[in-house]
Amino acid sequence: MTVSTGTRGETVPTVPPGNPAVDTADVSALLERGRTLSTPVLRAAVDRLAAPMDTVAAYHFGWIDAHGNPADGDGGKAIRPALALLSAEAAGAAPEVGIPGAVAVELVHNFSLLHDDLMDGDEQRRHRDTVWKVHGPAQAILVGDALFALANELLLELGTVEAGRATRRLTTATRKLIDGQAQDISYEHRERVTVEECLEMEGNKTGALLACAVSIGAVLGGADDRTADKLEEYGYHLGLAFQAVDDLLGIWGDPEATGKQTWSDLRQRKKSLPVVAALAAGGSASERLGELLAEDAKSNDFDTFSEEEFAFRAALIEEAGGREWTSQEARRQHAVAIEALHEVDMPARVREQLTALADFVVVRKR
Repeated sequence: MTVSTGTRGETVPTVPPGNPAVDTADVSALLERGRTLSTPVLRAAVDRLAAPMDTVAAYHFGWIDAHGNPADGDGGKAIRPALALLSAEAAGAAPEVGIPGAVAVELVHNFSLLHDDLMDGDEQRRHRDTVWKVHGPAQAILVGDALFALANELLLELGTVEAGRATRRLTTATRKLIDGQAQDISYEHRERVTVEECLEMEGNKTGALLACAVSIGAVLGGADDRTADKLEEYGYHLGLAFQAVDDLLGIWGDPEATGKQTWSDLRQRKKSLPVVAALAAGGSASERLGELLAEDAKSNDFDTFSEEEFAFRAALIEEAGGREWTSQEARRQHAVAIEALHEVDMPARVREQLTALADFVVVRKR
């Protein structure tokens, strides 16, 4: 996998060689199945919202454009729905059993995206203007809140003991996700954050919901808590691998693939893993980076920064070893995730598919 550095047009590996080969056809089929089975239920849930929240949500999901015309937008990677359906199969149930869980997790995920875009000031997501940019901050907040409420409503409407257990896992994951976002915001105003703090934040912000996605279908399918917990362990470490790759793409990703600005995480002053690892590494590049970021923290306006200034910070992060360390961390978390699967009794084909999705996470370009 390669991405453009955005400066001289050369390409360099985001994750060095040694990553697993990915059966892209198999992964694409899994993602498409998750999207196909969950989207009708997701659309029906959004239709419950009062106007104009229903159309604002439809815009966010890419179903309509800013003028209300039907659109075939990019609705995201659909990793979480795919995991929820596989998780039901891991428990010996039909994949359809996991659909309510898949939709509930997707609603919570998009609740977080709506709020995060506003808090981070992101103007682009999936190659189009974000909801707050088009419909205003108030609608972004309201629609996000509504999606969170819908997620719990959909699960509790099932009226089963398993639905209650699934809802508990979802609400716990949501609380951790919010904790992670709060940590992420607070770190932007600190000169230094430890690697341990960064991993804790990313485990909350990303790992918790992926962990829920890969257990919720199994719970709805009648799995016991031990099985669900082991699947969550896989999902949690998969989430950390996912976020490590996301952090690499947040600095060195190709805007054509990510749908975000060049150096997007640097523009937002995020203390992501490459930055934190570089600052902790020591050496001249690390020290110079620390000096620059300390100066940046005193500035209220990054709009005056040139592309070259962001590129220089990215180069210092790479020279200090932050990029390589994060690549290695993505592979390490991937390995821990796969190891957790060994402790769950499931059909061999389901194990292979969960492994293929984990492999995909560490080699993706967006």
